[in-house]
Amino acid sequence: MSSGSKQPSISDIPVKVVGARPAQSAFHWKRRLVQALTIGLAVLIPVSGLLRIDPEAGAFVVIDRQIWFSDFFLMFGLWVMLASGLVLLYSSAGTVFCGWVCPQNTMAELANTLTHRLLGKRADLSMSGEAPRVAAAKNKVLNWTLLGLGLLAAAMFFALIPLFYFYPPKMVWHFLTFRHDAELARSLYWIYAVCVLILFVDIAVIRHFWCRFSCIYRVWQHSFKTKQTLHIAYDSSRAQECAKCNYCATSCFIDLDPRKTDIYDSCINCGECIDACNRLHAKQNAPGLLRFEMGERVRKRASIRNATVSLLARAKWASTFTALGAAMFAWGLWTYEPYHVAVDHADIQQGRSIQDYRIAVSNKLYRPSELNVQVDGLPAGSYHLTADSIKLNAAGRGSLTLSVAPELKHGVYAVVVTVSAADGWADRFRIQHFSEQGQ
Repeated sequence: MSSGSKQPSISDIPVKVVGARPAQSAFHWKRRLVQALTIGLAVLIPVSGLLRIDPEAGAFVVIDRQIWFSDFFLMFGLWVMLASGLVLLYSSAGTVFCGWVCPQNTMAELANTLTHRLLGKRADLSMSGEAPRVAAAKNKVLNWTLLGLGLLAAAMFFALIPLFYFYPPKMVWHFLTFRHDAELARSLYWIYAVCVLILFVDIAVIRHFWCRFSCIYRVWQHSFKTKQTLHIAYDSSRAQECAKCNYCATSCFIDLDPRKTDIYDSCINCGECIDACNRLHAKQNAPGLLRFEMGERVRKRASIRNATVSLLARAKWASTFTALGAAMFAWGLWTYEPYHVAVDHADIQQGRSIQDYRIAVSNKLYRPSELNVQVDGLPAGSYHLTADSIKLNAAGRGSLTLSVAPELKHGVYAVVVTVSAADGWADRFRIQHFSEQGQ
């Protein structure tokens, strides 16, 4: 080889690594997807009419139906079904709701992401009793301004969601576009401003402090958490592999050591520590030391069969109440009365019989309806109805007047007022009319 020829460098030789697994985040993006779907569902539930509150009527609305005290089975069945379903979730999956669904945790994680991007990866502004930690290179007015605007925008967005539970989407749009709407409360903008302020403080400084120390929901949940509940398990037989490594602990935004979880702790089963450990050991083509597990907290992995048997045993009574609530809810829907009819005296006369009756009709559905009215039990020509039908607005009310001729022959008459709708619904209200004529 001549002295002028160029020698090949070792770095120029292509190297192909076989068998190495890419770093994975099995739970992170799945959890983000569930959180996004939860927020979407929180808006879709009231917008679709599945469940909301009508402040004007002072009533719950389920599947676009006003719920009155007479609809006991429907409402009671719904709450029994939801409560027992949550108990079933607690006793099996533990705090998965907190880590994957809870809006408070979603808002706190969003605030953490914004803080780390603008003030440093290890920046901390939460209410922990310590001075705020900010990267010196990012401690700038612009970054603080952008963070404040970002947190304010998040607070304004999340404060809008409760409005959908009290007002239809059209009215919420009028609220956002500052259009006049007589059905909107005048103080609504002040109420919204207070909600935004509370959420801003919550997102900016409280964050996960609420989850760790102040959440009453978590305290109630502990009543149903057992040794067999889903939890983070640590493979202590490989403890030498994580000597002087705290990667899993630093990845935990609840400030826990995932290797030392207990039955009652602040772990929210988010799986971030499992992802962190797996990413670290993927470089050696080995599994991580952390995993989700059900069953007793022992060194040996609990079998799927034992975990399933344990789950079924603990879920038996909760699932029974869930099924009972579902049955009551279905029965309530089946027997639901979409309209309500009441007949009463139109006025009170001293020493004389009542001649006029008020027929009051209520539409419990959130769509316009037209109802027909028919009177039986009185001779033809002896009474007068102000109208044979009545048109009602969505969730509206109306009334007709039934006037009985004073010349009606003496006696007691069993009068039946029948109100019917085009969809086949009909109801009858019975009254007794006493005529003094000829006495």
